[in-house]
Amino acid sequence: MRLNGEFSSGEEEEEVMEKSEVGTTPFLERKIVVGYALTAKKKKSFLQPNFISLARSKGIYFVAIDVNKPLQEQGPFDIVLHKLSGEEWREIIEDFRQKHPDVIVLDPPDAIQHLHNRQSMLQDVVDLNLSESNGKVGIPSQLVITKDKESSTIPYEVTKAGLKLPLVAKPLVVDGTAKSHELFLAYDEFSLSELEPPLVLQEFVNHGGLLFKIYIVGESIKVVRRFSLPNISKRELSKVAGVYRFPRVSCAAASADNADLDPSIAEHPPRSLLEKLAKELRHRLGLRMFNVDMIREYGTKDVFYVIDINYFPGFGKMPNYEPVFTDFLLNLVQNKCKKKLTA
Repeated sequence: MRLNGEFSSGEEEEEVMEKSEVGTTPFLERKIVVGYALTAKKKKSFLQPNFISLARSKGIYFVAIDVNKPLQEQGPFDIVLHKLSGEEWREIIEDFRQKHPDVIVLDPPDAIQHLHNRQSMLQDVVDLNLSESNGKVGIPSQLVITKDKESSTIPYEVTKAGLKLPLVAKPLVVDGTAKSHELFLAYDEFSLSELEPPLVLQEFVNHGGLLFKIYIVGESIKVVRRFSLPNISKRELSKVAGVYRFPRVSCAAASADNADLDPSIAEHPPRSLLEKLAKELRHRLGLRMFNVDMIREYGTKDVFYVIDINYFPGFGKMPNYEPVFTDFLLNLVQNKCKKKLTA
């Protein structure tokens, strides 16, 4: 089977367990087997030695799924962890879910697919009711330019929609490729005709050059700060024209956690707001591990915008992800066992 992206076959995996190994998890008193289907890049960043060692000390063992063999013939697994693209893999993992309801699949393929479209991914945020949460959360005003639109018509569509410049342009579809994460900043509507649909245009919101990456792993919430694009003044907007490509601001190299920042910009969103946001999104998205990119509108204390949601992001960049994820996996299996006992 050929899937998009590089992958590791089971034959290459050094962490395959021996049948004689016995786990020492106090609650379960047995091994927890996590089958994984990840690209080579994701495996390297996620399954780091410290994480594997900690997980094994708690009775969790990671076993590579060989995508060249039928999934039904592999295992048995307690959990299947996956992030591979392609319609064929979606069908395989969905069929596996239906035939093995006792296996925890992280996460349902249809729920993941929902985040592959930037229009549908943010709709769940628009519909949220986060009253009495010490803050307001929305999304920037945006316009979807579909594939059937000619590039030359984009300026007209922007004017018709009443969007204010500057605009951030993003590909509509997130397919795991580097191209799908390319971002552009447009200072005038006429230069937008240089871009290729389908895409999403979002009004740029001044946010003090700081972005909050909110990692959600089950019930756990971790927030890290990243440097982002600086504020754009009206004077700058009047003097600059064109469309400019800019790099992703989410990389670990852009960390702002230890920087000396204005407290009014650097202060984390209220914990009560994040807890309610995470709970609502877990329910609406049907996902248990994702991250939210959020900004605070410059000059305000409690007005926030969600600008992106990513499934199974680079958790290796999250501080202390090893114990967080280990506990998450343990809790999943423990809760499943408790439900069986009370059924």
